[in-house]
Amino acid sequence: MAQAVARRRLPAGTILFLCTGNSARSQMAEGLARHLLGPRWEVHSAGVEPKGVHPLAVRVMDEIGIDIRGHTSKAIDPALLARADWVITLCGDARDRCPTPPPGARHRHWDLEDPARVQGSEVQRLEAFRRVRDELARRLRELARELQDEG
Repeated sequence: MAQAVARRRLPAGTILFLCTGNSARSQMAEGLARHLLGPRWEVHSAGVEPKGVHPLAVRVMDEIGIDIRGHTSKAIDPALLARADWVITLCGDARDRCPTPPPGARHRHWDLEDPARVQGSEVQRLEAFRRVRDELARRLRELARELQDEG
């Protein structure tokens, strides 16, 4: 899934993914970005109201070979936000409630479904997590290509 762009040399920087609970979307984004962008990028995630890493996020990331078991749910760190090159909000709540990104930081808003809120069977809930994971991967591959073109 996350292959071709991962091996190109991209310019370095810091990316911060934000969502409400820092439990699903931003955790998956952090894992995917680390995999796709490589070690030159410092990648973090945080939330407005951290709730812990969702077990289904861990599970669907395992399906594509990315281990996020060691991730922790974190509140927004003002010092990290102040030095971020990119701030990517993943829900309207984070976009509306998070502190303003620093001058010069690039901001993107990817308003994605919250898979943790999906009701239904485990199969239905897993499918929601997979949809969000795959959409994040698609958008991150696009971002990686954009960064490559700039570099």
